[in-house]
Amino acid sequence: MSTTELAEAVGPVDGVEVVVWNGDGPAPEGVEFWVPHYATRADVIDRGHDLQGLEVVQLQSAGYDGVAERLPGGITLCNATGVHDDATAEHAVGLILASLRGIPESVRQHGHWQSLPGRRSLADARVLVLGYGSIGRALAERLLPMKASVTAVASRERDDDLVGRVRAIGDLPSLLPEQDVVVALVPLSEETRGLLDDDTLALLPDGALVVNVARGPVVDTDAVLRHAGRLRFALDVTDPEPLPDGHPLWDAPDVLITPHIAGGTTAMLPRISSLVRDQLRRRVAGEPLINVVSH
Repeated sequence: MSTTELAEAVGPVDGVEVVVWNGDGPAPEGVEFWVPHYATRADVIDRGHDLQGLEVVQLQSAGYDGVAERLPGGITLCNATGVHDDATAEHAVGLILASLRGIPESVRQHGHWQSLPGRRSLADARVLVLGYGSIGRALAERLLPMKASVTAVASRERDDDLVGRVRAIGDLPSLLPEQDVVVALVPLSEETRGLLDDDTLALLPDGALVVNVARGPVVDTDAVLRHAGRLRFALDVTDPEPLPDGHPLWDAPDVLITPHIAGGTTAMLPRISSLVRDQLRRRVAGEPLINVVSH
C-alpha cells in the first residue's frame, strides 16, 4: 500500500500481508500486488522494475495513460473505474454552475456590488457528455434531475436506459453546433489527444461552455486561447500540468481553472479501499480481477 491510511482502511484480508511503501527508498521484497500512490509520478511507476515478483499493479486513478509502457512486461494493470465517479461528477456540475452563473466574475468583483447580465440556467441547457463511461453516467444522473437536456457520446452508438441513445464520437460535427455545454470525460489516447481542437471548438455556438475533467491534452490549449472569450472554459485539467505561473491560460477571458482536484475528496478513501480489498480477496481466491486494462 502507498500509505498507512489506505492500509488501515483496507483492513485485514485473509492470506495477504500488507506492506506500506510510497515508492521512496529501498523496494520491499516479495511484493506481488502493488497499489501506487494516487498522484503517481512517472519516476514512481518506474520503480515497479525494482519489485521482484510483481504481478499486479492496482492504480488509484481511473486514467492509466502512460503507465503500462513504464512497467515490466507481463504485469496486470488495473485502474480505479468507479472510485471517482461521484466526486468527479460533482466537480463537473460545480464547474458548470460556477461558469454559467458567473461566480468567477463575482469573486473578482468582491467588495463591489455589480450586477451581471442575464446568465444561462442549467435547466433547459443542452449538455453533451463526451465520454459516456461510469463517470459520464454519474454526471448524467445529476444533470437530468436539474432539467438539463443531455446528449451522451461514446466510442460507439448504443441504446442506454438513462439517456436513451448514446451517440458515436463520429457524430460530433453534427452535434456540437447544437450544444450549450460540452463536458470532456474521455480517457486520453492517441485518438482523443486534441479531440477538442480549433476545428471542433469552432463548431460550438458563441457563449457555449467547455468543461474538461478528463485529461489536459484532450483539449488543445492553443485552441482554448484562440476561442476564449467567444466560448467559456472550465478546466480541472490542463496541458501543461501543473499549469505554470504566468501561463496565458490564467489571464484568458472566461476561463475558470481548478488544479486537478475533481477526484480528491472524502469520497475517495472508502471507495478505493473497498476496491483494493475486493481485488485482494479475488486474487487470494483465484477469481478474475476487475478493472483490468492491460496485462
